[in-house]
Amino acid sequence: MAIGLVAGCAVLAISIALALTIGPADLSVGEVYAVVGEHLGFGRAGVSRIKDGIVWELRLPRTLLAAVCGAGLALCGTILQSVLRNPLADPFVLGISSGASTGAVLVAVLGLGAGSISLAAGAFGGAVVAFALVLILAAAAGGGTARIVLAGVAGTQLFSALTSFIVVSSADAEQTRGILFWLLGSLAGADWADVVVCATVTGVGLVICLSRARALDAFTFGAASAAALGIPVRATRALLLGVTALTTAALVSAAGAIGFVGLVLPHAARFVVGPRHSRLLPTAVVAGAVFTVWVDVVARTVFAPTEIPVGVATALIGVPAFIALLLRNRAMA
Repeated sequence: MAIGLVAGCAVLAISIALALTIGPADLSVGEVYAVVGEHLGFGRAGVSRIKDGIVWELRLPRTLLAAVCGAGLALCGTILQSVLRNPLADPFVLGISSGASTGAVLVAVLGLGAGSISLAAGAFGGAVVAFALVLILAAAAGGGTARIVLAGVAGTQLFSALTSFIVVSSADAEQTRGILFWLLGSLAGADWADVVVCATVTGVGLVICLSRARALDAFTFGAASAAALGIPVRATRALLLGVTALTTAALVSAAGAIGFVGLVLPHAARFVVGPRHSRLLPTAVVAGAVFTVWVDVVARTVFAPTEIPVGVATALIGVPAFIALLLRNRAMA
């Protein structure tokens, strides 16, 4: 397992290094690595300020954010599929993405961004409100994983409708285009602050989830089995769902809604290393990071200088991969 994890991390590092060299700008491989080396304290790159900015302020934050978002979404998908015992669960099943979209649209369309409120803060606030509403609704309906999923579906539809209403009633054509691009998932505006915040939240979430790996293994067999093993079901479920909600909210606030990563990659990782979460979680995280880095490369280069929203690219690539995985599992059954 350790060898496989080290190999996966090496593949991720190579993927990031190669992704930095790909783009429409006239930059050689040597210049790209020289710029990175200069900022890390290894000599001087000797390139123009424009080239330095392209590498250090545009390509590197974007590539790192792609890796972090892929890792975080895969982590959240793995947790939700285990806790909710639903193989179709992904990070947006709790209405978090829709809530984040509503918050971001309110900031952008209604001009609430003047001052200290930003698009990311609005998205994060909307995600937290949506998650709280889903939990309240699920508790009022009697609790349980099935009711959480149903409450998440209701929350998703509610906030999607609110987002559409705000856009139709308040946005002009230019705002509508920009909002739509963001809602489909975009890493174009990535900066170092986004990388730091998302990496910190995802890292803390991974540590917490790994510390509950035994509980996650038990949840796979149901809440009754987990309780029989001495696991505090309600407290553990609340903790894991809370970690998932906050992680997803942070990622969506930075990059919009990137679908299919949290659905497909946990299944792929489970196919490779099995269901034990001590191995499954790190495998899914690394696989999600590598996958999203390369999907982002495709999204920004295939039709350059026009970009495809990353969420669209993950769906176009993820759906065939998911179908192939399903067919392979059926053939082995």
